[in-house]
Formats: sequence, structure tokens, C-alpha cells
Amino acid sequence: MPGLIVAAPASGSGKTTVTLGLLRALARHGERVRGAKSGPDYIDPRFHEAACGQACVNLDAWAMPELRIQALAAGTDPLIVEGAMGLFDGAPPDGKGSSADLARLLGLPVLLVIDAARMAQSVAALVNGFLAHDPSLTFAGVILNRVGSLRHDGMLRQALAPLAVPILGSIPREAALVHPSRHLGLVQASERPDLDTFIEGAADLIETHLDLEALRDAMKRAPSRPATKTHRIPPPGQVIAIASDAAFAFAYPHILSDWRDSGAEIRPFSPLANDPVPTAEMVILPGGYPELQAGKLASNALFMESLRSSKALIYGECGGYMVLGDTLTDAEGTTHRMAGHLRLRTSFAERRLHLGYRRLSARAGPFQGRFSAHEFHYATTLSAEGTPLFEATDAEGHALSAMGLINGRISGSFAHLIDILP
Repeated sequence: MPGLIVAAPASGSGKTTVTLGLLRALARHGERVRGAKSGPDYIDPRFHEAACGQACVNLDAWAMPELRIQALAAGTDPLIVEGAMGLFDGAPPDGKGSSADLARLLGLPVLLVIDAARMAQSVAALVNGFLAHDPSLTFAGVILNRVGSLRHDGMLRQALAPLAVPILGSIPREAALVHPSRHLGLVQASERPDLDTFIEGAADLIETHLDLEALRDAMKRAPSRPATKTHRIPPPGQVIAIASDAAFAFAYPHILSDWRDSGAEIRPFSPLANDPVPTAEMVILPGGYPELQAGKLASNALFMESLRSSKALIYGECGGYMVLGDTLTDAEGTTHRMAGHLRLRTSFAERRLHLGYRRLSARAGPFQGRFSAHEFHYATTLSAEGTPLFEATDAEGHALSAMGLINGRISGSFAHLIDILP
């Protein structure tokens, strides 16, 4: 499996722009190339798919067993993995699940993106520290990002010369290539009318300022790995209806693939388009941004009435969980009536960050057993009454309050399931 991991010392260094530019630049030349994202992320993978036209997977070195990661990554087309946070940043206490863990597991070289906007000679100390920190890692080279001028570029290169690390490119500052953001991260790919223009701009930068031939050579050095068989998350029903639109976009492709491979039928529908809930054994409302569409969802009578009258098992994750509750208060303080299946009231008018990996043990519900999961939301729970769905611990094994609710055939929680735990 040829490829590399695009990493950086910290978030905000330009990994996403470099990754998208590389994917599109190589695709422009008729090369088949794949994207992947390290860790739990629903936003960046859709940008990767738009950039290269191939499916993008999440590779999570904390939440997934090695065989799962290797099976998802396996293939003959080059794999460009976008790292998360800084190269060695992962879950507490020891950073497990970092991009460095993924690089070691897959044997991929690291392409280190340095935000050089506010430094000169100090770049050498920074890069030297990353090169020396873990001798088991291989580095394809360095990309200098947000370089201010030719003089600035010369200073950076002179400082790095004694390290003998390949400098594969120097990218100037480009304010036009900044992602717009919101409280949960970047705006979704489907919400950007200028998406292709944005990706084309990133590819132009890469083709102009990077040594693509050297990058191709670095990817060829990665060891090839055969495809491996792995466990699957069993489907919760033979026919599964899944909400899928801008309000409910956070579904992991590897889980949907597990269910399809097991013979289940997936029936997508759009609550924002006022689609009725399809006939199915199981209805899933994934996470997304329902708080931005709460008024529209509440007024979409066909969707809401079909959700209230459905006899199927119904499960909600994060945003979907909130829609199954009694009310959702948006950021402006307006309270909207939701489905009323669970005694749950949530609010974005009172925001507090909930973030981290979770280990879950199901008390009941459609997903039996133990799961790795992730929680990331700003919603405040005003009230939650009823039977909890999961026992939960954090990444360090500390016990947390029980998560979610179950009311007969209706259940959900703020946690996003990632994989089965042994």
C-alpha cells in the first residue's frame, strides 16, 4: 500500500489544504489516489472524496483494532492520510491514537507541514525535535506553509540545511484558501457552493510550489500490505432507514459497509426535504447539525408525524438523539418541539463543550455489547428522564455518568459509535 501521512506540529498548520491539494493535483494527472482521515472526523473525509473522486475512510488508532485499520487502508492505489491535531497528539494519558501511531501501524512515511508564518531560524529547532522524537518514524520531508516572501523562504531553508531533511515545497500565504468554520468545526463539503473552486485553488498551489515527483517517490517507499479480514459490527436490522442530509450527515462509512456486507439494505431519506420515514426494521438519525435546522425540522410535518408513528426500532446519535427528545432550543434561544419519543430537553443557548473518546457498555437497545465511541458537542442537557442506555468510561478508564436514554424501542445518546470492543 503506497502512501504517506500528512501531519503537523499542531492543528491549524494547513494539513487539510495540503491534503486536498495533493489529492486533486494527482487526480488531475489521471492518477488514482485515495484519501483517509486519522481519528474521529465526519467533515474532512467528504472533502477528500470531492478532491479525488474516491471513497474516504476514517482510520482511528485509538478506537479501532489493528486488523480493522489495515483492512480499511489496504489497496494498490496510493493512500494519503490527513493526520489530526499534532503528530504525537492523541488520547490521554499517553497520546494513544495519534497520527504517529497510525504511521507506525501502517508503515507510512510522514510529510510534516510547518506553519512558518511567525518564525525564521527557530524552524530548525522545531523540525529537529519532531525528527528525533521517535526514531521508528520515517519522514518523507517537510512542507513550509504560509511563507511570507522569497527572503523568508531563504531564511527558513538556510536554517534547515544542517538537518538534511528534504524540503518538498514552500507554500505562500493564501487567505482565499481558509475554511469557514462554525462551533463544531468546518462547514460541510455539501454546504460549500464554491467547493470545486476551493479544491482547484489548493491543487494549483500544490502543483506550483511542491515537488510532486519527490512526493510520488516518497509514497512508493511505503511497504505494501495485503488485505486482511476483520470483524464487523452486525446490522441492527435487515432493512435500515438512515437520515441523510445536511442536518444528519455524520455516519461512518465503515459501519455502513459492515451492514451492507452482512446483507442489510440501507434506505436513505432526508428529513430536511420532509421525506417520510421509510418502511424499515430500524430507523437511525445520525449526528450532524440539526440545531441549525431545528425550526425547519419541527415544521416538516410529514417527517415528524411519520417519525412519531413509526413502529420500527429508532436510534439517534448526538444530533439525532436531540431530535428524538421533547424540545431543542437553538443558539438564539428559540425552543422547538421535537419528536417527543424521549424525555429529553437540550439547548444550544447554554453551550458547554463535551469532547473525548468513550468506552460504552450497552444496558439494552439495538447495539449490544461494548463499543469504542467519541463524544463532541456543545449542547447542554436541560433535563433527561428515563432509563440510561450505556455505561461509560473515558479514554483513561474513569467512570462517567451513564449515557443516553432508552424508552421501549426508542433509544439514543450523544456518543458516536466507532467500533466493537473485544
